[in-house]
Amino acid sequence: MAFQEYSSYDGLGLGELVRKGEVTASALLEEAIARVERHNGKINAIVYEFYDKAREAARRKPGHGPFEGVPFLLKDILGDCEGVPTRLGSRYIPILPSLADSELVARYKRAGLIPFGKTNAPEIGLPPITEPQLYGPARNPWNTHYTPGGSSGGSAAAVAAGIVPLAHGNDGGGSIRIPAAACGLVGLKPTRGRNSLAPSFGDLMGGFICEHVISRSVRDSAAALDATEGPVAGDPYFAPPKARPYVEEVSAAPGRLRIAFWERGIDDKPVHEEALAAVRGAAGLCSELGHDVEEAAPTIGLGEGDMAAAFISVYAAGLASTIETVKQFTGVQPTLETLEGMTMSFYEIGRQITAAQYLMAVMTLQSLSRQFAAFFETYDVWLTPALGCPPPAVGAIDLQSPSSSLMDRQIMIFTHVNPVYNITGQPAISLPLHWTADELPLGVLFGGRYGDEATLFRLAGQIEQARPWKDRHPPVWG
Repeated sequence: MAFQEYSSYDGLGLGELVRKGEVTASALLEEAIARVERHNGKINAIVYEFYDKAREAARRKPGHGPFEGVPFLLKDILGDCEGVPTRLGSRYIPILPSLADSELVARYKRAGLIPFGKTNAPEIGLPPITEPQLYGPARNPWNTHYTPGGSSGGSAAAVAAGIVPLAHGNDGGGSIRIPAAACGLVGLKPTRGRNSLAPSFGDLMGGFICEHVISRSVRDSAAALDATEGPVAGDPYFAPPKARPYVEEVSAAPGRLRIAFWERGIDDKPVHEEALAAVRGAAGLCSELGHDVEEAAPTIGLGEGDMAAAFISVYAAGLASTIETVKQFTGVQPTLETLEGMTMSFYEIGRQITAAQYLMAVMTLQSLSRQFAAFFETYDVWLTPALGCPPPAVGAIDLQSPSSSLMDRQIMIFTHVNPVYNITGQPAISLPLHWTADELPLGVLFGGRYGDEATLFRLAGQIEQARPWKDRHPPVWG
């Protein structure tokens, strides 16, 4: 396969070529590896390689999975792959190979995907930028002076650069949608419980954490969710069943949707002018496509008071639980020599939260979730900027000082409304519909009802056809 052909296909397109015998899985893998060697020195997206293991998998007789023989990357958070370490981007986590595949990775492999590397992530997935001390910063292929976002920043950078057509990510406060928006990609956070966290976890951080992929095409996102969704015996809960394959929804007519859009920031203040341009442009496009579009927002406060405090309580307790589990296993006390400043600060907050305070925070979030969900009894979709401002420069946000905080004003503005969907469990998808005057992507976020990824895929497929982004590439590409 010629150089340009590989990156001109999405994952489903490459899988079809393998099934037809027009290209081998081994050839695709070598193309992907060549791109890692060519580009990774610029973007630092891949932090661990297991090429020989992948080459062995690629040599096996092709099956009939939708992504048969397609090279794939796993994030260095969750994404456990037998024989491969997962360090959560932290010096504190020992280098130990996973004993088995997670259920998610097993399903990726059954769909034909061939993992061959792990991607860069911030320490324990905490901030929305990817600059861990363990690996160094990941960089945005559109401009390497800027962040690709986080926490799935390495995955997004690799997909944006054309190394792979899709890559694994997870999302506890925007960690799929933020880097997708910052890198000009498609990023869906599925409904809570749509993908199982078996066998290691029932849920994480009160259900905040969801697993999925970052991709260049909408149909790859849909097909990947078809391949991985569904419960495992013993899961504490699971999402409502889908009516038909999600990949079929992408080409189905969405009908006339009632879409609310919002031009304000997380604290009801004006957003950056580029974010404003992004949401206005998307609202205009949706109107042109025949949808009923009007300005409206939920009445709950999204960035202040009870919701923010309760979110921080649950998130900090979850992070503290992760660190305490590692400490119990290794017997090593965490220090500022092994944990970054922001992580240590958040760990101390989490350690001080009592069981009663944690349950009160959960109760608060459940109450606010009902208020937010009621908004979707009137509207099918809520449209907002995916980011409150363009991606910041690498190093612009201090993660190392013991006084650094996840509540940093820059972080809050950048993250925007993304954590709300982790709180409520509802699905939301970022689409690449805006580029700034400096040619940095700034995605647009479409949120839907609980369990209703289908509407989002239908709308996203319609938008992708009307305003395609397939041929728009960054300087670091191919």
